[in-house]
Amino acid sequence: MSSTDTPNEAVITSYAKAPARTVSAGGVTYAYRELGPKGGIPVVFFVHLAATLDNWDPRIIDPIAKGRHVIAFDNRGVGASTGQVPDSVEAMADDAYTFIRALGYDKIDIFSFSLGGMVAQALVVKHPKLVRKLVLTGTGPKGGKDMDKVARITYWDILRATLTRSDPKEFLFFNRNATGKAAARAFVNRLKERTVDRDADIKTKAFQTQLKAIKKWGRSAPDDLSTITQPTLIANGDNDRMVPSVLSEDLHRRIKDSKVIIYPDSGHGGIFQYHDEFAPVAVEFLAR
Repeated sequence: MSSTDTPNEAVITSYAKAPARTVSAGGVTYAYRELGPKGGIPVVFFVHLAATLDNWDPRIIDPIAKGRHVIAFDNRGVGASTGQVPDSVEAMADDAYTFIRALGYDKIDIFSFSLGGMVAQALVVKHPKLVRKLVLTGTGPKGGKDMDKVARITYWDILRATLTRSDPKEFLFFNRNATGKAAARAFVNRLKERTVDRDADIKTKAFQTQLKAIKKWGRSAPDDLSTITQPTLIANGDNDRMVPSVLSEDLHRRIKDSKVIIYPDSGHGGIFQYHDEFAPVAVEFLAR
C-alpha cells in the first residue's frame, strides 16, 4: 500500500512541488509522484531511457495536471525504486502493471515518451482493458526499423556531451542547429526547477540493461498493433535520430484511427521543443 496517503492535502498542480511517495508490491518499492485533482481515471506517465522522476518536462506535465490526476513513477531498478532493471521491455510492462494495480487502479490513461512508449505498447497489448487512452511520443513499435541502433547513437552522443560538458539530452533529443540548441538549453534548465527532494540518479548497470532491452525490442518480431483499439495520439520531431521519425508514421498506420503529429525542425524531443503547441493538444486529447 501507499506509504504517504494524505487525504486532506491541497491540490498540487506543479510537478516541481509534487510530493514523493512510495508503494510496495511484488517485493519492489516503487517511487512515484502524483499531482493534480484526484478522482476519475489517472494519467500515468511512462518515462524514457536513463530517466528518473526528475526528467519530466514541467511544461508538459503541469498543464495536464491542472485538470487530471497525474502519476509519474520510477519503474523497477530505476531512480529511487528498488530491485533490478529487467532485460526486456515486456518485463518492464509487467512491473508497470504491478505498480498500477498496487495503487488500486483498474483503468488508466497513459502518457509515454521513448522507452516509456515501448513499455506502454507492451502493457496495452497484454492488458487492453487497463488502458483507456494512449499517448505515444518519440517512440517506435517492436521490431521497428533501426530500433536496435539506439545504443550506438546513445553512446556516441554521451561521448559528444562529455567532451563539451553538456547534458547528453542536448545531443540526443534536439537538432544541433541554432533553434535546436536553444530549445535544448531551455529544456535542460526546466528539468532543474525542482530543487528539493529530487530523485536518485539511474545506476550505470540499470542504464546498460535498459539499452539491451531496447535492442532486444528492436530485433523482436512485431506485435499485432491492430489489436490496439484505444484512442491513440502519436507525436515526434521530424528528425529523430534515436527512434527514427518514420516509426511514428509506422505506428500511425498500424494503430487504427490514431492521430499523428510530426513537428518540423526538431528531433527526438520534438514535444519538448514544441511544448507550447503540444501540451494543449495532449490536454484536449486526454479530456475527451
